[in-house]
Amino acid sequence: MPTHPRHLPRRAAALTLAGALAAALAVQPGSASAADLGSLPLSGATSVGVHNTYDQSAYTYLDQALDAGSTLIELDVWVNPFTHKWNVSHSDPLGSSNNCVQTSTLAGAYTGNRDQNLDSCLDDIRVWLQAHPAANPIMIKLEMKAGFDQSIGMGPAALDAYIKAHLGGLVYRPVDLLTKPDGSRYPDLDTAARAGNWPSRSALQGKAIIEAIPGTFEQSNPFDHLWTDTEYSTYLKGLAASGAIGAAEIFPSVLGAQSGDPRTRYSDATLRPWFVVFDGDANTYVGDGNTEWYKANHYLVVATDAYDVAPALSSTDPALADAQARVALLASDSVSFVSTDWTTAPADGVLPEVLPRG
Repeated sequence: MPTHPRHLPRRAAALTLAGALAAALAVQPGSASAADLGSLPLSGATSVGVHNTYDQSAYTYLDQALDAGSTLIELDVWVNPFTHKWNVSHSDPLGSSNNCVQTSTLAGAYTGNRDQNLDSCLDDIRVWLQAHPAANPIMIKLEMKAGFDQSIGMGPAALDAYIKAHLGGLVYRPVDLLTKPDGSRYPDLDTAARAGNWPSRSALQGKAIIEAIPGTFEQSNPFDHLWTDTEYSTYLKGLAASGAIGAAEIFPSVLGAQSGDPRTRYSDATLRPWFVVFDGDANTYVGDGNTEWYKANHYLVVATDAYDVAPALSSTDPALADAQARVALLASDSVSFVSTDWTTAPADGVLPEVLPRG
C-alpha cells in the first residue's frame, strides 16, 4: 500500500506501518493480549479516535486517520436545502470543506479533489474497511450540525438509505443489537444492551457503528424544537413498532454528561429505551460520579476533549507517556471511545491502543 505523508516527513514511517496497525488489535504493554481483547464485547473495551477527523488540518486525506489507527471518525454533516445534498464541513452550511475524495479504490483515497459531500466520506471509509477486514471496529460519529429537514425529504429515513447505499453491509445496526442468538428480538435497545447482547470485537472486525448527535447550530437555533436525538429516536421507535427496524443504520446518542440517567431529559419516556450510546465531555463524565453506571448497563460512551481531564494536557501535542496515561485513565473510568485532537507524533503510539474497559 502506498504511503502518503499527512503534513510532516515524520509521519511517513508511521503510515508505512498502517496496514499492520489496522489489521491487528493493538495491545498496550502489560495489558490483555490481542486475542483477549478480541473476545471482549464491543461494550467491554476502550479505543481512541480523532475529533473532527474530516478536517484537512488533521489529515490530508480521511483514510490516513484510519491508517494511523483511529477508531473514531467524526463527520460534521449539514443538510443543504438548495442542492438537497449532505455537506460535510465545520462551519459552511452550503458547501463541503473536508479531506474526503471521490474514489472506489484504496489507492484513490490518497489523491484527487477533496471537499466532497458525505457520500464520498462514506465511500472512503467503505473502501478502507474492505481493504482491512481485520481492522478494529470503528465508530462513525455524525454531528448533524443543523439537524434533519424532513420538509425537503432529508429526514432520518433518507439518511439511513444514503448510508446503506454507501456502506452496504459494513454497518452494525440497531436491529443487530436487538436480535438474540435464537433469532428472536429484545423489545428495545436498552433491554438488549443491559442483557449484554453486544457482539465481540472480533466479530465486528472491519465494520462500523454509527452514532448521531445534535449539532451546534441546531442547538442554538431558537426555531428548531426537534433536535436530532429526539427526531431519530422517535423514528427508531416507530420502525420497531411497524416491524421495519432493519431499515435503521444509526444509534441516536444522548449528548452531554451528567450525574444519573441523562435520558430523563426526554419528556416522552417511551423514547428513553432507544438510547444506549452516550456522548459527552470527558472532564464532566469523569467527575460526575456516574461512570460505573454506564459500564454496568453495557452502554457505549464517547468522551470528548480527553486532554482537558485534570491534569490538563496539550490539546494537540502532549508527551506520549502522558497521552497513554490519559487513555488508560479514561478506560478505567469506563469510556468506550476516547476522542482526542492528538494528530501529531503522540498519535502514532496512542491511536492504535485498545484497552479493557473499566
